[in-house]
Amino acid sequence: MCFSATANFVGSAVLGGIGVATLTEVKHRRELLFAAMPCLFAFHQFIEGFVWLGLGGILSPAVTRNAGAAYVLYAQGLLPFLLPLSVLLLEPTRKLRRQMLPFAILGGALMLYMLWGLIAYPLQISVEDNSIVYINAITTTTLIAILYVIATCGSLFFSGFRDLITLAWLNLIGLLVVILVKRYAFTSIWCAYAAVVSVIIYYFFRRSRAHRPSTYALVA
Repeated sequence: MCFSATANFVGSAVLGGIGVATLTEVKHRRELLFAAMPCLFAFHQFIEGFVWLGLGGILSPAVTRNAGAAYVLYAQGLLPFLLPLSVLLLEPTRKLRRQMLPFAILGGALMLYMLWGLIAYPLQISVEDNSIVYINAITTTTLIAILYVIATCGSLFFSGFRDLITLAWLNLIGLLVVILVKRYAFTSIWCAYAAVVSVIIYYFFRRSRAHRPSTYALVA
């Protein structure tokens, strides 16, 4: 998140509360991963708070590197797979799940490729215009950014739930705006934006409770 460690820690606390409230709305275990997204973003923002402290000289360089690596590991290595997978698991109809499957496969391939890149190449962390910049030779290329957008937004467009299609448009617009306006700080700003948009996930679970099935096995 931009500006300071305080912004990250406060945002993390707020998102944590929203995340716990979201988890209380779960009706089936297939919904758990998607419902856990706000909590995961809360923990993610909490980690970046330590990156800010390290860059400010409060923590050691080793702690700063480890916190930055953990932050990027989730944002670039895990999220492009976890998000489409969580949407696929949430979808009750087999037909739409089949349409979402290519995005989960793409996300899985991206996850493996970017995890390799994060292991094989050094991660550079710096501050520019009140934003943290994470640079890796493999994970911050234009091609990877395009595939990242497709993997993280694509499956949402095929959802049978209208609120999730709205979320897809908001995610897509947010991603494109960040890429065009502040590409160099994509990882930090996009994850902060996605964390805020996670509020929609809570309202989705609240509003769709009566329409979500108690079992997924028999839905065609």
